[in-house]
Amino acid sequence: MLGPLRDLPSRSVPDAALIGLAIVASAIAIQVMTDLWPLTAAYAGALLVFIAVMRAAVRRAPVDAEERLAPPDWSVTVAAIERPDVATVITERGGKVVCANTRYGEWFGFYNSPPALALDEDSQERLTRSAQEAWRTGEAVAHSLVGTNGRWHAVLRRAGRGQNHLVWEFAPVETVDLGARLVRQLDDKLGRALGAAGVQAVAVSAEGEILGANADFALRAAGDVPENLVGREFVEFLVTDDYDRIYYAREGTSGEDLRLIHLPVVDPDDPQAKGRNPPVLFLILEGGLHAGNAAALPEIESLLALLPLGLAMTDREGRFLFANKAFRRAAALDTLGEIPSFPSDLVVREDKSALADSIRRHAAGTPSSGAMPVRLQASPEEPVTLSLAGVRGLGEAAVLLSLKDTTEETRLKRQVAQATKMQAVGQLAGGVAHDFNNVLTAIIGYCDLMLLRHAPGDSDYDDIQQIRANSNRAASLTRQLLAFSRQQTLRPQIVQLPDVVAEVSALLKRLIGEKIRLEVNHDRALGAVRADPQQLEQVIVNLAVNARDAMLAKGEVGTLTISTRKITPREVRALKNEILPPGNYTALVVEDTGEGIPADSLGKIFEPFFTTKETGKGTGLGLSTVYGIVKQSDGFIFADSEVGVGTRFTVYLPVHIVMAGEAVAEVKKDVEPRAAFGGTGKILLVEDEDTVRAVAERALVRQGYTVTTAADGEEGLETVREGQEFDLVISDVVMPTMDGPAMAREIRKLRPALPVLFMSGYAEEQLRREIDIASMYFLPKPFSVAQIGEKVASVLSATRERG
Repeated sequence: MLGPLRDLPSRSVPDAALIGLAIVASAIAIQVMTDLWPLTAAYAGALLVFIAVMRAAVRRAPVDAEERLAPPDWSVTVAAIERPDVATVITERGGKVVCANTRYGEWFGFYNSPPALALDEDSQERLTRSAQEAWRTGEAVAHSLVGTNGRWHAVLRRAGRGQNHLVWEFAPVETVDLGARLVRQLDDKLGRALGAAGVQAVAVSAEGEILGANADFALRAAGDVPENLVGREFVEFLVTDDYDRIYYAREGTSGEDLRLIHLPVVDPDDPQAKGRNPPVLFLILEGGLHAGNAAALPEIESLLALLPLGLAMTDREGRFLFANKAFRRAAALDTLGEIPSFPSDLVVREDKSALADSIRRHAAGTPSSGAMPVRLQASPEEPVTLSLAGVRGLGEAAVLLSLKDTTEETRLKRQVAQATKMQAVGQLAGGVAHDFNNVLTAIIGYCDLMLLRHAPGDSDYDDIQQIRANSNRAASLTRQLLAFSRQQTLRPQIVQLPDVVAEVSALLKRLIGEKIRLEVNHDRALGAVRADPQQLEQVIVNLAVNARDAMLAKGEVGTLTISTRKITPREVRALKNEILPPGNYTALVVEDTGEGIPADSLGKIFEPFFTTKETGKGTGLGLSTVYGIVKQSDGFIFADSEVGVGTRFTVYLPVHIVMAGEAVAEVKKDVEPRAAFGGTGKILLVEDEDTVRAVAERALVRQGYTVTTAADGEEGLETVREGQEFDLVISDVVMPTMDGPAMAREIRKLRPALPVLFMSGYAEEQLRREIDIASMYFLPKPFSVAQIGEKVASVLSATRERG
């Protein structure tokens, strides 16, 4: 119907006459049938009005109405999206491909609909998320898609009249070879600009071969063209004199001496470039260079901007001309807000004058280079090295500054220095504790002997008990020193940290009081650790007591949180901690909401006798004990604190792989069986400390043993060689001339089955590793009269059972 009506104006006159005759004929028919002229007139008028209205409507209709009803012509779209460097595809909402250009077909296949392309799993997942985002928001981007034949960035957009189509554009990711780009630039405008400024430039591979050079270097070094130098050794064109000055070999030492600026060419955005040997750009300068064109400076700036080494240039007045990203990062320029005009504005007030003088000297004098330590305002406590080189022939540029970002290096140096200091202090603490244990052994032993002669109602009994109590208190301090120096006796077991925390939780609630809330959280599937459960409890108690004191000092109701976490190797690598090696760990985290630790004290908290508490409220041995126990258990401990917010201690213990036959121990207090007092037997007692020897001798004689004493290892060995028979040898470990283990080995040659009981303040586990003697027993110092009697009876009883 639309077709004939639309064509009505263009019909011929005969067609219009036919329509008119039809109207007249129909009107006559109406008149004949009705014989009513008004009705006939109304019919004819209505028919004429209808034809006029239809004609007007047809004129208003779009000319391309029929074309709208026709399907779209995608060939036009294909021609529009055809590009040689981008793959483009259009899909419907259901994912069907409706149109794609040639490049898409070559890279992915015409019938492969995204995101189901030949990509790795991660890339497909990201592309799927980007498609969902594009349908939702209208546009999305997916970066670094990795496929079997390349890498791409994808841009997705909704399109179409009803926004029912998605346009996908895949652009390949180009791998930038800075070395090859540098070689091309040296043979192009950059090389010519450097030559115009009087600078010879050459790119050298990690093996020392020339990759490319500008024409000035080729002419000066070899009198040849740059292409003929590629592949030759760079050093063959240089010679040095007795003063290590460098000259061109072609000119000899009679020519101008040269200064080589060494610039490694590394892509800072390529993580795989780290660790590889990059090519090197050498800029060769000499004292007689003429003043060059200032137009060379932008070329130099663009080149140096690519380098990861922190580089900047100043003019002859010492003002900054430019600084690359690495220099800005190392000097913390971005944190200063406004970039300063002079390099001296970057350093502390004490270093400003020296730096300004050095820059003026390098700018005004003959070309030279040097370095000086400075302290930046951003980190005034850590000096850094600033290298300076006077430059000629680069227009207004006068001094090249080089600054390396040493933040990480400084942090590692500080950690190594701290570890070294802690090790030295630990050795000192262990030695002091060992000697002190000998003194305490004598004091406690004599107190025990005196108590045997005084009844509880005696006037001296309470005084002796007070002396003994204070001696035991002093012995606990020596145990803490030995724990810090990692020389205390440990009895490691395979345990689960949650069991240790549960065992000590009841005690912690009493220790921290009602004002502090205790929260305990545990991860699932924690790995077992190998450690002494009693010592781990000591770690938790010490950390909890410190946390309690910090929260009470803050004066608020606080929360103590103890949690255990599973740490995987991936999480360890994410920490980027050079001290903690990758591996599986079970972590114990003790966190409080106290007043925090100041930054200047955080590095000292594990040192013995260091405390932030008021005088008389802390010995300073709590955290040093924790440190020693953790390190002796092959673990690591770190502290993080923010003043006014709180402190978090994290202990990392390596997961122990439970072998067949091993079992995780139940955490419970060890109660050693008490051997019966008294006995018979002959004992050789070897001890160089007179007081300790006397106490031990009297204690054993009172038990009924026959005791022979010796003041050192040589005397004890000679006693055995004389033919005397003994049931047990009791010996100190550290003695002059011949120590206890050496004496024991010689005695075993004469009496192979003779048991040996060593007395020492050092760790039993450490001594067993160092001594490694069969039938060896251990008695830690300080000991009481009762303890030495029980131990001797137990050893002799075990020996007789085996015999």
